Amino acid sequence: MPRKQKHSSLPIVRLKGERKYVHPLIFQKSVERPSERVAVGELVELRGMDDEFIGRGMFNGQAPMAVRLLTEKQHEEINADFIAEKIADAVRLRREIFKLDDVTDAYRVIHAEGDGLSGLIVDRYANVLVVAFYAAGMWRMQNWIFDALLAQYPGSDIFAFGDDNAQRQEGFDAPPSNAPKSPTVREFNAKFQAVIGGKHKTGFFCDQRDNRKRWGELIAATKSESMLDLCCNSGGFAVYSGLAGATDVTAVDLDEEAVEFATKNLRLNGVKAKVTQADIFPWLREAQLAGKSWDAVVLDPAKMTRSRDEVIDALKKYLDMNKLAMSVVKPGGLFLTCSCTGVVSEEQFLDMLRRAAFYAGRELQILEVRGAGGDHPWLAHVNESRYLKAVFCRVL
Repeated sequence: MPRKQKHSSLPIVRLKGERKYVHPLIFQKSVERPSERVAVGELVELRGMDDEFIGRGMFNGQAPMAVRLLTEKQHEEINADFIAEKIADAVRLRREIFKLDDVTDAYRVIHAEGDGLSGLIVDRYANVLVVAFYAAGMWRMQNWIFDALLAQYPGSDIFAFGDDNAQRQEGFDAPPSNAPKSPTVREFNAKFQAVIGGKHKTGFFCDQRDNRKRWGELIAATKSESMLDLCCNSGGFAVYSGLAGATDVTAVDLDEEAVEFATKNLRLNGVKAKVTQADIFPWLREAQLAGKSWDAVVLDPAKMTRSRDEVIDALKKYLDMNKLAMSVVKPGGLFLTCSCTGVVSEEQFLDMLRRAAFYAGRELQILEVRGAGGDHPWLAHVNESRYLKAVFCRVL
């Protein structure tokens, strides 16, 4: 029999049955209802059926994930010092190991479970720290989080908000704070404006940073002159294409804010381009009928779904748009296709590409399969944090 533990000062939550997997997120159906009232997001101690210590974390009786474990070490207490050390360790990874400050001032500081802080995302944009709460418990600890971040990045402005979907699921209300002035950030030899507090509250996607650089290298190596950036958002791939020598650059996005965003960033880098607001499906069909084609094409759509129940529908959408995008790549041209839908696996995405190439009547030569940069780490037992797939190809 496991030795019973001493009484904890935290509320106790117990598992209903044996713990069959090691994961920081514990489903609602796996835990007993606490005998005492536990507030949404309150810190608790999780114990097994035989009263053995399992860990400490945040409890939410109304969310699909009832417990988000932050530590499974019995000697560790979750307090301001615990949060400060977690954040300091995350910053050391970015600054001392990856030395990101040498090449950019825009990167992810905290990547939720990947940095041991489930429900928290923090991005840095020059002197602005964007803090996104995905869990009520993290929102409750916001003062500890802010103090720890400012200790690492003194003098920074903090823009904080609660993710809309998470607020509904977790039952907390964290409206956006006042948006600071949009900073201009550096990334290798490019510059971008991070528009903070708009529809895309984080302002700029730094997960594609290394992929943008790699794309520019391939544009230069292949001497590609014409480039098409589909679902361009900030115009990042179009910018790197222009800087790498492409002279005929076109960017397309349905979102009016993204079109304005991309236009500003292209101008900021001195890249001449045609930026169009359009749905890529009819736009590509018209381009195909007109016989238009490009030396290099990027397709980087928004997340298709959060639900595993909708994966098949998401794959169908991916297939349709990839088939169309391949049809406008010149023979031997470059094609980069991406998915940020975490519930779609790399294997599923690659299989979809195989089928899309077949239906498009093209042969797809895969050069590299990449993901997000090192500032987006994931734990081996929490594979969901590995969401981005970036597949570099040639269309033959």
